[in-house]
Amino acid sequence: MALSISAVVLLAVIVYLLIKKSGLKGGHALVCTLLGFYLASSTAAPTITDVTTNVANLIGDIQF
Repeated sequence: MALSISAVVLLAVIVYLLIKKSGLKGGHALVCTLLGFYLASSTAAPTITDVTTNVANLIGDIQF
């Protein structure tokens, strides 16, 4: 659960920066948000969750 909250915060910050700095329009951000909600309720959601979790674990296992 902590990972998904962190991912949401990170993605929200990225969207905010894209709106302010790169000219992303609010309507485009809204469409992306709606796409995320529809993807979350689709049959692809478990696959997306697995890939995201595996990438986060891979990054977490990197030793510096």
